[in-house]
Amino acid sequence: MKFIWISLVLCGVACSSTSAQPSKAMTPSDVVATVGSTSITLAEVDEKALQQSATAFGSVRLAQALYEARRFAIDEIVANTLMDREAKTRGIERSALVEKEIADKVAPVGDAEVAAWYQVNQNRVQGAPLDQVRAPIRAYLIQQRMEDARQAYIDTLKAKTPVKISLDPPRLTVSGTGPSKGDTKAPIQMIEFSDFQCPFCLRAQPTVEQVLKTYGDRIHFVYRHYPLPSHPGAKPAAEASACANEQGKFWPYHDRLFEQPGKLSDADLKKSAADLGLDTARFNSCVDSHKYKDQVEADMKDGNDVGVDGTPAFFINGRMLSGAQPFEAFKKIIDEELSRQR
Repeated sequence: MKFIWISLVLCGVACSSTSAQPSKAMTPSDVVATVGSTSITLAEVDEKALQQSATAFGSVRLAQALYEARRFAIDEIVANTLMDREAKTRGIERSALVEKEIADKVAPVGDAEVAAWYQVNQNRVQGAPLDQVRAPIRAYLIQQRMEDARQAYIDTLKAKTPVKISLDPPRLTVSGTGPSKGDTKAPIQMIEFSDFQCPFCLRAQPTVEQVLKTYGDRIHFVYRHYPLPSHPGAKPAAEASACANEQGKFWPYHDRLFEQPGKLSDADLKKSAADLGLDTARFNSCVDSHKYKDQVEADMKDGNDVGVDGTPAFFINGRMLSGAQPFEAFKKIIDEELSRQR
């Protein structure tokens, strides 16, 4: 169910372009999770994880793909262990428990819901007519509801039985230099490599704001430039935003560029600065001289060095998250990082 989008031939969540720190060496007997007093070893996890197709993880690096496969396997083993315990307590089979607590609570998907999803996501089915994709959309929505109901039920079981995940994720060393928000000593550092002409970066902005609002002073957020070669307006916009930063107006300028997608001509960039009350003579001179060209290119090099090949790309305490992911994807990593520091 995790990879149902593949069967719908959906589009990606990042604009694309063309060194992981080694995790602690682990042996098959190492415990990577516990459910109450029950231990789960790496050998048990790999028996399930290594059966997954590498294509399920897209173009991520091998270390990240292996971690994702193992983590998915851990989550499945933990869920099954919890349900087996609950089923034993009730004196029923796990299948009966799933039927009662999950399947029976999933509402059917009506034609109107299928049509509504189709209207919002036509680009994700590559323009196929509704009649052609009605069945897979309905199947996706049902499976999504099943997964949501299953996760909600697993969460209630976790509230009764302590679960601890001790598998170390791969991390990358990323410099947190650039315009930022929040306390530099916050327990979470989130770095975004972004492109002002990337539609997926624009799509990600509300989620980023939701993350910052939700976690407040627990996050230090850093913006870094990664203008893609396929976006001719992105690099001039990045340089212009650095000129705005010189006058302490990076974030208003950043917001203005994303509020007016497509307005990235030289005249547009200068007008935005004037509208925001910047010293236009100083700003225009900065832009015309390409004062921050080297700084933008340094950001791009740093991005390349840690495996960025599209935008947006996020690093949360060194853990990479690619594309315009939903809030829940950020929340999962951030909550895990906060729990590790308790």
